Amino acid sequence: MNASEKKELVKYRIGKAKDTFSEVEVLIQNKFLNNAVNRLYYASFYAVSALFIERNIQAKSHAGTKQMFGLHFVKTGIISKESGDFFTLIFDMRHTGDYDDYIIFEQQEVVSLLKPAIDFITQIEEILSID
Repeated sequence: MNASEKKELVKYRIGKAKDTFSEVEVLIQNKFLNNAVNRLYYASFYAVSALFIERNIQAKSHAGTKQMFGLHFVKTGIISKESGDFFTLIFDMRHTGDYDDYIIFEQQEVVSLLKPAIDFITQIEEILSID
């Protein structure tokens, strides 16, 4: 992939992160709270994937993405520890909500994730060198 294609893919992934985040409010209003957590995770995941594309980092799984994100961005101080903690939290919540039985998130719990999620995406967008 050449530099121009890479830049376009990074922009696309950030756009996908923002579009996915915009789905969350509708899901919360309609009480689809587990789905809202899922979309919050994927919005965050798409932002991380944009960062990985720009920095030529590869991960083979979601768990690998979490690990590589911590190693390359949180541990080095490029991303705040709070943002790293948020990504771990939303990763764990998405996994629980998608795969465990009888898990129903509370509305206030999900609503409390909105600001950290948008802050997370914004922090990554500021790091990326996109015009």
